[in-house]
Amino acid sequence: MSLLRRHRDFRLLWIGETINRFGSATSAVALPLIAISMLEATTFQVGLLTAAAWAPWLLIGLPAGAWVDQRNRRPILLATSAASSVLLAALPFAAWLGVLTIHLLLTAALLAGAAAVLFQTAYTAYLPTLLDPADHAEGNAKLHGSASAAQLAGMGCGGLLVQYAGPANALLVDASTFLVALTCLAAIQYRERRTTDGRRAGGIRAGITLVAQDVWLRTLTIFGAVSNLALMGYQTIVVVFLVREAGLSAGTVGALIAAAASGGILGAFAGRRLAARLGTARALLLCELGLPTLALLIPLSSLSPWLYLVGGFGVSLGVVGGNVVKATFQQSYCPPDLLGRLTATASFVNYGTIPLGALLGGTLGELLGLGPALWITTAGVPLAGLVLVFSPIRRHRDLPTHTPADSSLARMA
Repeated sequence: MSLLRRHRDFRLLWIGETINRFGSATSAVALPLIAISMLEATTFQVGLLTAAAWAPWLLIGLPAGAWVDQRNRRPILLATSAASSVLLAALPFAAWLGVLTIHLLLTAALLAGAAAVLFQTAYTAYLPTLLDPADHAEGNAKLHGSASAAQLAGMGCGGLLVQYAGPANALLVDASTFLVALTCLAAIQYRERRTTDGRRAGGIRAGITLVAQDVWLRTLTIFGAVSNLALMGYQTIVVVFLVREAGLSAGTVGALIAAAASGGILGAFAGRRLAARLGTARALLLCELGLPTLALLIPLSSLSPWLYLVGGFGVSLGVVGGNVVKATFQQSYCPPDLLGRLTATASFVNYGTIPLGALLGGTLGELLGLGPALWITTAGVPLAGLVLVFSPIRRHRDLPTHTPADSSLARMA
């Protein structure tokens, strides 16, 4: 029987997270369009806006893991969902009052990003406690698949909402989805066992040590950092490129980005099946190195929007497929009591390069022009896969499924 049918609490988590991802996708399109159309922001300021949303991973990412491991995760999820809803709902009111500025938009993005750090860290550590180990692969596939589908719908709706309801009003959709997620989380009956293992000192140092000393975790963390630098570099400026260089309307841009993101739906299900057929290590190489080469079609989208569609579809398919494989590996490989610190440390490195990538894309777009900047950043997407090629992953069919008894990771658990 499907996990969604037989597991009520997972079903609630799935519904809340899926609807939340839909709202976040509308904001991902709406925020840069607000900056461009309402505030006449420069390319650099659009990059700065994206950087602000991800900068909290650099500022509080590491202590967040140790802090989450010391507490039950569900209350953190509830509190951050409520805070995000209030922050996003405040921006349309500011626009109605005529006081919305780029500085206010940057502040809201920074605070919402801080809430997202705590939510994502707690969420990643909470999921394995909710499911039996045998259900982790199916749970990850369903969550990633629905997230991609929600992102697809949200990006399409985001462009249309901006076009017909106004840029600021589109953010009310995201604010309301956080309330839905809050309701679903509150209805979950499962209660975590209060842990004391995470209360020992040195939590931040322990998280750094476990990533640095384990070759598998270290490789995936470095790869994630390099990959996100390139991904965010081009994603920061591609909306500006499609509007100003390709001459597309906001609604068309939203629909085009949504169609490209539909590759993530296929990737969520393909990742699990490719791993079963080819092996988890080989599937990871295919998803993270082979498919992303299609990103090189994106700078040609001024010639035809179809080229962006093909390139973006391939990138989405590979990224989401690889994420399913990586998430399942981490949840089975890492001891449960260390998952919060692993998530925070890996995310500190992985997500910490996202604001840098956003600033890189915005700066290159300002200095060199949108076209050359897009060529440079999209080329980095497949090149990031070389980190996996020059690692033990290349020599194995499968990633390990458990921590070796004599490893430093096992001794820390």
